[in-house]
Amino acid sequence: MRRALVVGGGVAGPVAAMALQRAGIEATVHEMRPAAVDDVGAWLGVQVNGLDALRAIGAEQAVRDVGFPTPVIEFRSGTGRVLGELSATGPPPARTVGLSLRRADLYRALHEEALRRGLDLRYGARLVDVHDTGDGVTAVFADGSTDTADVLVGADGVRSAVRGLVDPAAPPPRFVPVLNTAGVSEHVPPGAEVGRLTMVFGRRAFFGYLRAPSGGTWWFANPPVSREPAPAEVAGISDAEWRRRLHELHRDDRSPAVALVEATPGPLRGWATHDVPRVARWHRGRTVLIGDAVHATSPASGQGSSLAIEDAVVLARCLRDLPVPEAFTAFERLRRARVERVVAQGFGVSSAKSPPPVGRVVRDLVMPVLLRRGRDPQSWVRAHHVDWDAPVTGAA
Repeated sequence: MRRALVVGGGVAGPVAAMALQRAGIEATVHEMRPAAVDDVGAWLGVQVNGLDALRAIGAEQAVRDVGFPTPVIEFRSGTGRVLGELSATGPPPARTVGLSLRRADLYRALHEEALRRGLDLRYGARLVDVHDTGDGVTAVFADGSTDTADVLVGADGVRSAVRGLVDPAAPPPRFVPVLNTAGVSEHVPPGAEVGRLTMVFGRRAFFGYLRAPSGGTWWFANPPVSREPAPAEVAGISDAEWRRRLHELHRDDRSPAVALVEATPGPLRGWATHDVPRVARWHRGRTVLIGDAVHATSPASGQGSSLAIEDAVVLARCLRDLPVPEAFTAFERLRRARVERVVAQGFGVSSAKSPPPVGRVVRDLVMPVLLRRGRDPQSWVRAHHVDWDAPVTGAA
């Protein structure tokens, strides 16, 4: 194994290239977008399990430099009642704390670190086909160019072109029944603390906010919807309409949602969310899928980027220690059950963000009890550790 092609330059792509390089495999990343990533997405979290995987390839600090620790997640009801809180800190002995950061900053940090390591990142490369010769694979791009290597890694996101080539029968991504919008407000709610992410189960919609150390407050909102809107329909929602909707949804909540939205420079825009609950085939011949291309999860899980990072590092370990296709089989064996469980949990959380009145009452009674008892439904996810030095075997 000498060379790999990585299709997709979001999170999984550059991490896969760095991990493959550490495993002794040359890697080239082909990204469809132009090089600039200044306006990509809103903000997100990289959890302790994602940081653990980055640490395995010496890339953790590059991400820490553009984020800030977020050790506490607080939950409130629409009445203002504190339902409890969870720790976003990892298990001992490291006790690592998860980070919050802008998606564009995460992309930029990973790309810059990959370039610093001498990796080849090629932009404006839209994949249209893959030719597998049995002992190698050639990627064909829209501009007519090609590239050949020993393996191809599909890290091209929820709308993956590679997924359709690996598993033509794969169902389309599943709509998660909420819309999304977000912003950075000039308002800082009284009592808001840097590093404390507050989640509000409003009467009509879900809202989250986080005071940033640089000033202002990062926020997001999840208006519920009963049907999947067309992309043009979501794109056509004006700034004024988003503000009107958010005011209507949150005006009766005892939360800073309305004040935060009002103090946010425009324009507001939104997007729909989709996940990928199960793909029957993760690999075909010398092509394999990782990250959102094979298991995109709802943002409610808080694990999309972290799972993609884990995938990238685990795949590199498998290709380091095993020949193709045994390496791909081992990778799927090590990853499938874990990621599909996270996807299922994320969809369930998104679907339950705006329950009917009876459901709200039950939730507000049960959640404080569970949290007081230390019932953290995500602890098993964060405790995951990637041991770079451990050999990967082909045995089940």
